[in-house]
Amino acid sequence: MNFVPQSLLWRTFLLIAALMIVAVLAWAAIFARAEREPRAHQLAQMVVSVVNLTRSALVSAQPEKRRALLLELSDREGIRVYPAEEDDRLEPLPPRAALLQLVAGEVRRQLGADTRIALAREGESGFWVSFRLDGDDEYWVMLPRERVERGYPLQWLGWGVAVLLLALAGAYLVMFRVTRPLKALAAAARDIGRGRRPAPLAEAGPDEVRSVSHAFNQMSADLARLDEDRALILAGISHDLRTPLTRLRLAAEMSADDGLRKDIGADIDEMDKIIGQFLDFARDSEGEAPEPTDLNAVVGHIAVPLQRRGADIALRLTDMPPVLLRPLALLRLAANLINNALRYGGAAGPVEVATRRADDQVVLEVLDRGPGIPPEEAERLKQPFTRLEAARSGAGGAGLGLAIVDRVARSHGGRLELLAREDGGLIARVSLPARQA
Repeated sequence: MNFVPQSLLWRTFLLIAALMIVAVLAWAAIFARAEREPRAHQLAQMVVSVVNLTRSALVSAQPEKRRALLLELSDREGIRVYPAEEDDRLEPLPPRAALLQLVAGEVRRQLGADTRIALAREGESGFWVSFRLDGDDEYWVMLPRERVERGYPLQWLGWGVAVLLLALAGAYLVMFRVTRPLKALAAAARDIGRGRRPAPLAEAGPDEVRSVSHAFNQMSADLARLDEDRALILAGISHDLRTPLTRLRLAAEMSADDGLRKDIGADIDEMDKIIGQFLDFARDSEGEAPEPTDLNAVVGHIAVPLQRRGADIALRLTDMPPVLLRPLALLRLAANLINNALRYGGAAGPVEVATRRADDQVVLEVLDRGPGIPPEEAERLKQPFTRLEAARSGAGGAGLGLAIVDRVARSHGGRLELLAREDGGLIARVSLPARQA
């Protein structure tokens, strides 16, 4: 499974989010490191002041009042003083506590190198600092740990998370506004690729987006105008050609030579089919509205008359409900597939026509036992006016049959596949979305 997002929106948003998080963490680390040493000096000065004041107070106080003084320090300031013992159990400062190590170093510098510092004594937690009184007598001053260890500021963490979330929301909105025109552009490009005419894109937003949208709209309009001009030209040529063809057919019918009359009639029929293919290719199927269509009825409308005229066609049709298709365009699709199969493979065996339902698609297959198509030539033969050289011997046509089929399939949101058939031949498979009425 691929967990990497594929859309530009999410890829860019996640990249911006990662950069923001890294920047916040980096600034937090820089701030913590920058304020560590000044804070350590401040805490060390406070500890030294407490020790010196405590020592001075004990030295200057009368012996009988020292106990009361120690009780007052404990009650008011939380500072306690204990005599030191040689076997005191001490918890040393953790080596990785950089702040406490700096504080300890500064305290020893001011109070003396023999000053002992611990985080616990005899299991009692605190910040313990030793000092000497009256010569060699050693005592401990214990300060609450919260005096020297700063608690984690959860409120600042909450504010930081809130600001980060607001920044991420802003980044998402910015990327959404940037990628929304790109999604519309991609959808319109897909429509053009399927032979449709998309609605003009909104020419709004930044200059670059407006420029791309305007250029695409201009291209779409130019393509539509070219299609209209092509259809008009082909319709005019077809009309002009069919008039002299009709005169030739009349002249041939009046000829006394039966062989010459049949040859001329066959040529005229072939030319008429070519003209019909030109018209079919130029015709815009998008103008036809989809309607509930029985695929089997469409196939039968083409195949049954051919069977009556002697064509060897085997029908394998599966019952299926009507689906939304363009019936006239589908008639052209089925006619071209079946006629191509009869033309190139009809002499080698029966042409099979099959329909079936596959998940959310309807499938039409036309199978023949002709020479087939090499796999590397399949995509090329879907282009207009393209034919396979090996198939030209004795076969007419303008090379538009598969192009018409491919265009009609794509206009429905489907696809045409040209597959090699087992034991020789070709499978022309058309898959169309099975949208219910």
